[in-house]
Amino acid sequence: MKSVGIGTRVLNCVVDTLLVFLLAYGASAIWNWYVYYWRYPYLNFGWFFFGSMFVYYFLFESFTGRTPGKWLSYSKVVNKNGKRPGVLPVLLRSLARVTVIDLFFYPFLEKTLHDLVSDTTVVEA
Repeated sequence: MKSVGIGTRVLNCVVDTLLVFLLAYGASAIWNWYVYYWRYPYLNFGWFFFGSMFVYYFLFESFTGRTPGKWLSYSKVVNKNGKRPGVLPVLLRSLARVTVIDLFFYPFLEKTLHDLVSDTTVVEA
């Protein structure tokens, strides 16, 4: 069980953020159609982006332990026993990801906030 390096984590983040952005952009475009034609209330793009991010990571990591970015880099999320994490750690992990301070933990603790809160780590698959 070898932990992945910062380069792998950055690759995971870039790929997954691109996919989350595309999902959020599509959801926002559909919602804006309803805003224009049916007078639904306007929502800022941030609501779609962070909502899509939470759902994306929660679904992928709770069912498979991997996101498309992790499939690309041959890595996966495991708990301290080396097994796939349960639903509660994945829920905490997904909630911590949408905070602004999540990535600022890595330079000081060599772990991100979502890894610390959920007691998980990313290892080579």
